[in-house]
Amino acid sequence: MKAQIQLNQKTLTIDFNKPIDLSLPLQANDQNPIAWYYDTPKIEPVVFDGIIGSVSKNFSTNFYNISFNPHAHGTHTECLGHITKVHYSIQDSLKTYFFYSKLITVDPIKIEDDFIITRDQISALVSTEDELEALIIRTLPNTSSKKSKNYSHTNPPYLSHEAASYIKDLGIKHLLIDLPSVDKEKDNGLLLAHKAFWNVTDIKEVNQDARFNATITELIFVEDTILDGYYILNLQIAPFVNDATPSKPILYALE
Repeated sequence: MKAQIQLNQKTLTIDFNKPIDLSLPLQANDQNPIAWYYDTPKIEPVVFDGIIGSVSKNFSTNFYNISFNPHAHGTHTECLGHITKVHYSIQDSLKTYFFYSKLITVDPIKIEDDFIITRDQISALVSTEDELEALIIRTLPNTSSKKSKNYSHTNPPYLSHEAASYIKDLGIKHLLIDLPSVDKEKDNGLLLAHKAFWNVTDIKEVNQDARFNATITELIFVEDTILDGYYILNLQIAPFVNDATPSKPILYALE
């Protein structure tokens, strides 16, 4: 199915038969990406009264429990409730699901012992003229090992808080990145990039100008065959009443 949209005074076509999936699937094996010192997710049949909830074990259906952490086990989307004392839910924060977006590729810069995505790198690729709702960041090197990497204790690259603040100032509401966090793995709880992007200055009594409807999506994967440029993003989430949820971001090329 194809659809036409009006964008920046141009008529563009989207082919919904050509989705570009940026999500990493949840799986109960060592091919699942891991962060934050967890083990692999568990997907196991329910066991009760001597019965095993699996067709292979002569039960009528496959009846499985899934145990996982959305932040640690794959592509997920989070709201500012991730860092605030008051509980805010992604279910309440994300109310629309299609966004004009731009995909950029960035090679983080080595600064002392860290690899950091800087404000200058982002500003060289994105400006107010783009009029974006969402920004997707692919980092280099972009190896397929990202799909199954254990990021724990590896000090992955991250976004400087100046870069996050710049993205916020552009009015971009949805930030997607192929890393386990926009912040440094071990930063003593500072979470400077999260706070800058959501404009949170007080985690206990959240400031009124905080960005309640902005989201961060982490642990995506963008194949090398996908070109940098403009897309329509469909940000699909599971309906969890939680600060974060597994998600399935889909890109559609503009024709």
